[in-house]
Amino acid sequence: MERIRAVLVVDMLIMCVSLTFHVPHDRLIHRIDESSGRTQVRVKRTNPRGRVARSLRAAAVVTGLVAVAAFLTPGTALADEAAAFGTAQLEAAGEAVDAADVGGTAWSVDEKAGTVLVLADESVSEAEIAEITASAGDLAGALSIERTPGTFETYLQGGDPIYADIGWSCSLGFNVRAGSTFYFLTAGHCTEDPYGPTPPYPLWHDGSAWIGFTAASNFPGDDFGLVQYDPQPASVPSSVSGGGAITGFGNPFVGQSACRSGLTTGVRCGSVTGLNWTVDYGGGDVVYGMIQTNICAEPGDSGGPLWSGTTGLGLTSGGSGNCSVGGTTFFQPVAEAAAYYGVGIP
Repeated sequence: MERIRAVLVVDMLIMCVSLTFHVPHDRLIHRIDESSGRTQVRVKRTNPRGRVARSLRAAAVVTGLVAVAAFLTPGTALADEAAAFGTAQLEAAGEAVDAADVGGTAWSVDEKAGTVLVLADESVSEAEIAEITASAGDLAGALSIERTPGTFETYLQGGDPIYADIGWSCSLGFNVRAGSTFYFLTAGHCTEDPYGPTPPYPLWHDGSAWIGFTAASNFPGDDFGLVQYDPQPASVPSSVSGGGAITGFGNPFVGQSACRSGLTTGVRCGSVTGLNWTVDYGGGDVVYGMIQTNICAEPGDSGGPLWSGTTGLGLTSGGSGNCSVGGTTFFQPVAEAAAYYGVGIP
């Protein structure tokens, strides 16, 4: 058997050396286009003589020796295969990203792809990205880190109604009711009063009259809040600005067409691109279970509704980019908020 193996080794070496005399004259030339950052590939006619030929012969011999070594060592793989990560490992990797606590990041576990997709906005430094991978430790290979333009922020500003009594404005999400009492849902970072106590603060008005007080607020962790109308109206509409009547709340699916409306940018439409995202806005403001979309939004749009047809889907939380260049926007699932507070369509 050893004699047969030795003969095969010799034959393989002869084949490798012979290959050096049959190198094609066309070879691929790769270069980086510095203006675009893209790799361009073109075919260049070359003469396989002199130093190039010698280099190719040497490379072929080395390749042959590697192949021989693999042949002589039973069980040796010719190439490393990508590590496969199970559900528990992916969840642990996601928890490691959370533990790194780097503001300006968002992430979601993609079990089908076997990765944790991490988005890092322009405020995240290379050192902070290194902190994320270090936090993941042996599971760093499960992370797929991508840059996204702009910076993640909650869409909140001093400006248009609905107005909080301490100076900022947001957008009304959905009118709801519990029994005979009317409320509206909006973003939790809008109803969270830093001066407190929450509830009943902040108080809200529409630019001409006081309309209600904060009945409950959930932020961070979640991003939804409940405002009770005061004084109570005889009725409230179930419709959304720029859309029709909403007949119920539901959970979205990836690829679903949807629209959102807000005080700053009006009605914008696009589609749902991801589910169950975690977003770290910085300063300890981390929210979980968010809907990801390719619909733009800007400060002042926070709390506004996301819907598809007659179904309410979410409340505008935050994101990156703007409606001039486009962006990514995250939404709090409204079905979760309605169930938590025990409210429904009026």
